[in-house]
Amino acid sequence: MTLKIPPHQHLKNHPEELPSAVETCLQAIEQAKPLNAFVHLLADRARHKAVEVAQATGQGEELPLRGMILAVKDNIAIEGTSLSCASRILKDFKSLFTATAVARLEKAGAIIIGKTNLDEFAMGSSCENTIFGPTHHPLDWERVPGGSSGGSAVAVAAGLVHAALGSDTGGSVRQPAAFCGVVGLKPTYGRVSRYGLVAFGSSLDQIAPFATNCQDAFAVLCIMGGKDEHDSTSAAYPMSYPTEGLKPLGEKLRIGLPKEYLEEGLQAEIAEVVLQVARGLEKAGHDLVEISLPYSKLAVGVYYILATAEASSNLARYDGARYGFREHSAESLQDIYTHSRAGGFGREVRRRIMLGTYVLSAGYYDAYYKKAQRVRRLVLGDFLDAFGKVDVILAPTTPTTAFKIGEKIDDPLAMYLSDVYTTPANLAGIPAVSVPAGKDTKRLPIGVQIMGPHFSDELILQVGCDIERLHGRI
Repeated sequence: MTLKIPPHQHLKNHPEELPSAVETCLQAIEQAKPLNAFVHLLADRARHKAVEVAQATGQGEELPLRGMILAVKDNIAIEGTSLSCASRILKDFKSLFTATAVARLEKAGAIIIGKTNLDEFAMGSSCENTIFGPTHHPLDWERVPGGSSGGSAVAVAAGLVHAALGSDTGGSVRQPAAFCGVVGLKPTYGRVSRYGLVAFGSSLDQIAPFATNCQDAFAVLCIMGGKDEHDSTSAAYPMSYPTEGLKPLGEKLRIGLPKEYLEEGLQAEIAEVVLQVARGLEKAGHDLVEISLPYSKLAVGVYYILATAEASSNLARYDGARYGFREHSAESLQDIYTHSRAGGFGREVRRRIMLGTYVLSAGYYDAYYKKAQRVRRLVLGDFLDAFGKVDVILAPTTPTTAFKIGEKIDDPLAMYLSDVYTTPANLAGIPAVSVPAGKDTKRLPIGVQIMGPHFSDELILQVGCDIERLHGRI
């Protein structure tokens, strides 16, 4: 792949070049088609928007994201375009409205170029569970890019777009960001409106950005974040203005290293990179503090009880009666429900619906769901205690680097453990960002994760910027 779009900053300073940049972007995506990152292109929409932004800028209108070309995961609504969720049950469905996050980005001058591949209904850690076929890692086509937002991660990593939107329910932005060597931010729960995001686990889901650097991730967050009347869980928390940019850290921080995250099960090369980053931050003047997050060991089990329970409830609406795929050979109403859902949902989605229905059923609710909610509070308590001692936490993002396509697809437990270091932040609702920090002996990217207290999104991105400087990425 030789074609790459001009840098965002160049197009921001030369918006008159946007129409030609969009054409270059479309050609680059076509050239990169074997990666299978995009499932639907919005070529006419992007061309129209490029002309509109160039003209508006020429007339003196201030558009903070002018020159930024983005991709959007195909579980986020854009009016009149595909909203397939990579599922047969929604294969031909088109959205009736636009997600708040997307509308805000477009209003600020961003150009949406297309919709990206994902694990069906965002359920997966490899971007293999999809009707469109697996997405391939941009550095090694035999490997997965991570999931479920693998298409968006690859679009950024391959230089096809400046930034992209995904969704993070248990690590679905940070894990592929780490695998592909880009920045992936999970905002504080409530920081970004979920209006227009197809629900998986409503108490865990967040629309989240990928970018090539922390500055661009910050700019996207500033625009799309904030209170939204369409989403009662969105927070009225003040947002910075993106043109101000991320300011350098002005004070010494206490950086926590959780001992539970550096124990058995972590690839040795990733552990070494985390420690190298820690030593670099210490050399830059910050204090390292060993901390303990004992309940984090239970986070994966708790997550897969709560997330599947919420998925069982959220996906009940796809019944073949109102919209989406319908099995027309059915002879009764009950057959319509059962045959449409059996034929419309893939294996992993059916597995999670069944697990969720089980833990919510009479006789098991108290034993599983209710108990998981109690442990979730203990996981949050761990973080609240830790943030009484430290300002941010440094940890691995993933236990391994990118694995091969097909390696874990038939072993769901092994696949679920890919999220062992990311699910705790979703359960606690805190912000977390994965930043590239090295490579293993196979030259595969390694990401480190910075977590902070609620609404410290800007702070963790500032730490991420320092890590980028330490590794010469900016």
